[in-house]
Amino acid sequence: MRHLARTLHSLFGQLDELRREVAWQPPADVYRTRGGWLVKLDLAGVRPEDVHLSVSGNHLTVEGIRRDWTVSEDCRCYQMEIAYSQFARQITLPADLENADIRAEHRDGMLLVRIQQE
Repeated sequence: MRHLARTLHSLFGQLDELRREVAWQPPADVYRTRGGWLVKLDLAGVRPEDVHLSVSGNHLTVEGIRRDWTVSEDCRCYQMEIAYSQFARQITLPADLENADIRAEHRDGMLLVRIQQE
């Protein structure tokens, strides 16, 4: 019985490590606007300085990290559903974004990326 318990503990520990290393993808909504696009990403708990945007062709990439800042050393996890780790999300739009005016703002846990095309 102890061997089984040790094996399960080892297996779940490895899964926890793997889960921390794998990037998660925040959900996104994409809207067409008069002069371009609006991309909204759900980034609750992510600090603005931990978010990075990049553009390549018609791809907008949003990446960063959400840190677990509430857990102290004397806490043990009972249930954990929120992803705390690096994230990356690539949005493909039917337009070249290389020369677009791109502005981002954080509002109520959402990242709003406004893309204005010339």
